[in-house]
Amino acid sequence: MVKSKSDIPGANPKLDLEPDLDASSSRTTTMKPLKAKRRGSSKSWLKDFAVGAMWWVLSIGLFIGIWEVAAAMGWVNTLILPPPHEFLAEIANQQQFLAPKIGVERTGANFVALTAIVATLKRVLSGLFLGFIVSLVVGCLASYFKIFGKLTLPVMTLLAPIAPVAWIPFAILAFGIGDGAAVFVVFIGVFFILTLATVNSINKVDQLYINTARVLGASRSQVMRHIIIPAIIPDLFTILRLNLFGAWMAVLAAEMVGVNTGLGAIVMVGRQMFNPKLMFLGMAMIGVIGYLLDLGFAQVQKRVLWWKSNSQI
Repeated sequence: MVKSKSDIPGANPKLDLEPDLDASSSRTTTMKPLKAKRRGSSKSWLKDFAVGAMWWVLSIGLFIGIWEVAAAMGWVNTLILPPPHEFLAEIANQQQFLAPKIGVERTGANFVALTAIVATLKRVLSGLFLGFIVSLVVGCLASYFKIFGKLTLPVMTLLAPIAPVAWIPFAILAFGIGDGAAVFVVFIGVFFILTLATVNSINKVDQLYINTARVLGASRSQVMRHIIIPAIIPDLFTILRLNLFGAWMAVLAAEMVGVNTGLGAIVMVGRQMFNPKLMFLGMAMIGVIGYLLDLGFAQVQKRVLWWKSNSQI
């Protein structure tokens, strides 16, 4: 009969210096599934990206192909509805964008389109950032201070249905022709809706979490920072993303009407010059940049809301 170390007199099981092969093997076997899972998730992400990109290319390619065939067969008037290859070629003749000037002043003719894109993106992102921060602060104040909420929420509910485009004349009068008017239009387009959404999201936070934090000694500011804000941020991101295209259209309308710079002004220059190719080029640039902006916002949303799965975002 073979005796174990615990059966040998004088042997101390705590001083067993021999390596535990079973423990090391168990750790190895535990790490292997984790590595395999990470590789599987990366492969799954690449596969999903490839499939999505394939369908995107097929969809856009089919749309452009039908348009080109219709133009080649004479089914549409190419003077009014030029085919894509014609209006995309207008990008090589950016000198016409300078009448009137678009984007940054004293811009070289080869970079007018780029500066117009940068000018529009700067206005949209500035307005969205200001609207998000101010609406979050005002919504939290309206929820915590009942008198402040009762005085402000009815006014915000009254002003929320007004379209951002309706604020353009006031914005031009108040801020003049320039970036201020465009940023204000974007800001006003998201501020009222996000403020009401903030109040509604705070009211829906589970009271159990708040009571638990208070029992553990958390102050009101700690409850706000660690309980309420993390709970309402996902809803606010969703609403902000839904209003992204509305803000995008509002700033473009402001650029067409009074700002006279940016992507929206390119379309107006095409109308003033009776150049449909330039108009459709501006519309194509607006669509592509808007799509990329939404795609980038979705990636930011995934990074910020890291505890949410893709199906919940």
